[in-house]
Amino acid sequence: MRAIHHAGGGLLTLVSILKLIAEIALLALAGQWVLGLLAGAKRDQNMFYQLLQVVTRPFVSGARMVTPKVVIDRHVPLVAFFLLLFVWIGATIAK
Repeated sequence: MRAIHHAGGGLLTLVSILKLIAEIALLALAGQWVLGLLAGAKRDQNMFYQLLQVVTRPFVSGARMVTPKVVIDRHVPLVAFFLLLFVWIGATIAK
């Protein structure tokens, strides 16, 4: 009986980790968008914007890999945001 309980606890831990990663990435993407609005054309020189780009780069790159080429590069962060949102919703329901 204890092994079954332990396996369920491991799954809960995995779902919690997945949810946490999605939350961090979602907040970083949202922060990058807001900072981009505030900084305007000079956003690429902004140190905090660059830091958020580093955090979100793996997720945006992953979204680029799964999206068709017709999706322009400028929209890929939005695709990444919605993919992460679906992951977060799924993890929240599973938890």
